[in-house]
Amino acid sequence: MLNQDLGRGRGVYISTYGCQMNTNDTERMLALLEMMNFVPVESPDRASLIIINSCSVREKPVHKVRSEVGHYKDWKAKNPDLRIGVGGCVAQQEKAKLLKDIPVLDFAFGTDAIDQLPEIVARAYESKEKQVSARFENDKPYSIETMVRNPGVAAFVNITKGCDNFCTFCVVPFTRGRERSRSLKELVTDIKSLVARGVREVTLIGQNVNSYKSECGTDFANLMRTLAEETDIQRIRYTTSHPKDFNQELVDISAKYRSKICDYIHLPAQSGNTEVLRRMNRGYSREEYLDKVAMIRQGIPGVVLSTDIIVGFPGETEAQFEDTRSLLETVRYENIYAFKYSPRPFTKAARYTDQVPESDSKRRLQILLDRQREIAFELGEPYSGQTYDVLFEVKAQIPDQIQGRTTHNKLVYAVGPDSLIGQTRRVHVTKAFPNVLHGEILNQNAGALL
Repeated sequence: MLNQDLGRGRGVYISTYGCQMNTNDTERMLALLEMMNFVPVESPDRASLIIINSCSVREKPVHKVRSEVGHYKDWKAKNPDLRIGVGGCVAQQEKAKLLKDIPVLDFAFGTDAIDQLPEIVARAYESKEKQVSARFENDKPYSIETMVRNPGVAAFVNITKGCDNFCTFCVVPFTRGRERSRSLKELVTDIKSLVARGVREVTLIGQNVNSYKSECGTDFANLMRTLAEETDIQRIRYTTSHPKDFNQELVDISAKYRSKICDYIHLPAQSGNTEVLRRMNRGYSREEYLDKVAMIRQGIPGVVLSTDIIVGFPGETEAQFEDTRSLLETVRYENIYAFKYSPRPFTKAARYTDQVPESDSKRRLQILLDRQREIAFELGEPYSGQTYDVLFEVKAQIPDQIQGRTTHNKLVYAVGPDSLIGQTRRVHVTKAFPNVLHGEILNQNAGALL
């Protein structure tokens, strides 16, 4: 039987790398460990249990783990009660090799083993054997309950896990397994429960949310329809969507339920060149991507778009990079997440022989970032003087101010009482920057300033 008091008097510290999925996984880990009476602490020097929730999407993830664990080596020598573990994608990828290469580690667990964490930690304390749990559960239904210890105004909700796309640059199918979707019924129950606890906005997350398919046959568009109709959630966001799975039905439902579905879509392009996209195994051409952008903007006027871009993908020529550069000019995203290509273990692109020199990748990335900064400021100017609905989420670090977001995912700061947190108010924008707005809250009844 699991010792529920194992954590009594012990602090737990979790460092988190990577995407929203990892952030959500960390919250789940902490909720599970609190059930064992572990107490979350703000710094590792106060912890008896340290977990690194790792990410292997970017370059040298194992080096990051090794570097962080190195800081704890002396602590382990002084405190025999200290246990150190690694979870997430690096643990899934490296498994027992990680424990062999980094002897100070006590356990490693993969992305499908999070719910086994209490048992893994218990064994790490009760046995001298190092613990490894990194087997995929692809044959089991994906069924979980969203665990949020102290839900605020907004919460993440996993709807899918894993990925079946096998983009040639991406390690996710190897670190999170094959794609699985949660049931429609479970998600509706989950979100109703969050609403009852005070959550006003959910972000549906997964590696590829719009390929969602429940066991009853419901697709992503109709999941959105169901959540809008059958729950009292005020706002729905989602990330990340794949262009090849973005269809007219999703656009139509987003437009119909615009009062709930936010006017912000993250649509990763990765490249603006068709041949590079083919080698990436993205499943669409430049022209098809632009057709999706036109479909979205026609159906949801005023929607804000952001994207992911990789520069320096193997074989990318200057002319092909110029196609990506011109994509920014054509689409005019309000925000981009751009990265230099880095080879990932197990991926097909890592075996390509025509790797692009680091100097070229670095130069191309800077060109994109510089131009995007200009575009973002150009697109940000019209927000000044406008009025938007803002859902206030937390007290701001700026004295006397609270912060929230528009449906366009713009962060808004305004002077206002803490009592407005959790409420949606009209805000008149006085200063506008690319991703941040400053404004004044209007009186709900008369339209005057508060």
